[in-house]
Amino acid sequence: MILSDSLIFEEMEKGTIKIEPYDRECVGSNSYDVHLGKWLATYKEHILDAKKHNQIEYFEIPEDGFVLYPHIFYLGVTEEYTETHAHVPFLEGKSSTGRLGIDIHATAGKGDVGFCGHWTLEISVKQPVKVYKGMPIGQLIYFPVEGEIRVKYNQKKNAKYSGQPDKPIESMMWKNSF
Repeated sequence: MILSDSLIFEEMEKGTIKIEPYDRECVGSNSYDVHLGKWLATYKEHILDAKKHNQIEYFEIPEDGFVLYPHIFYLGVTEEYTETHAHVPFLEGKSSTGRLGIDIHATAGKGDVGFCGHWTLEISVKQPVKVYKGMPIGQLIYFPVEGEIRVKYNQKKNAKYSGQPDKPIESMMWKNSF
């Protein structure tokens, strides 16, 4: 089951869902629209190593927009800070974004109960496309959880992405043991 708009409102009033900044106009019948933040990043190295801390370079999207190109992997961030304390949040692209050939996540569309932070976007494009800070980029949908949550994401000692800032965060795969 996906939460409806009325249930999203109820959960926000209870404090189990938090979205800042919040705009009533961004609530759909069963989702909340999120927007592209002002920061993008790219990896400094052409070849990435899963065991290495791969560094990124940040840059701000200018007022007149920024052109994304195929074959370059970008990290972006949502303008919105979110908290989800009783539901599983899923971030999906909007159909308008997809129709421009923009993918906003490579694999990480699901959050965990207890995720608190800005969402890092894993952006790739099919052809050159100009993007703007503040443009609608995706939508959050919320699923209820069955059963008791013993440890929320923001309470885990090894939660690598808890409290994400308003800048994209690079892969923390290098923190895993393998």
